Amino acid sequence: MSETTYEEFSKYGKEFADSGLKSLASLSKGAQAIAVEASEYTKKSLEAGSTAFEKLLSAKSFEDALGIQTDYVKQSYESFVAEATRFGDLYSEFAREAYKPFEGIVAKAR
Repeated sequence: MSETTYEEFSKYGKEFADSGLKSLASLSKGAQAIAVEASEYTKKSLEAGSTAFEKLLSAKSFEDALGIQTDYVKQSYESFVAEATRFGDLYSEFAREAYKPFEGIVAKAR
């Protein structure tokens, strides 16, 4: 193996390792963002459920209880859809950020 080839291979290996570390940092940051988002969503869901339960306990009639339950289910569904969309966006961003450090290496390999 010539020295130039060894140097190029060594340089490529270092770039790949550096990119891997940057990608790992991005993965860690993304995982933290997703964990925070999940925690906040869980907290909001529990609060909404607790509020709905309290309202159900104070309902004066079956119709009132049915209305409270219907509103809760509607709000829960809308909240879930919004959160699922948010998680999808976070995962997409997460993947893009994790891949970014490797873009230069992939371009050089072509």
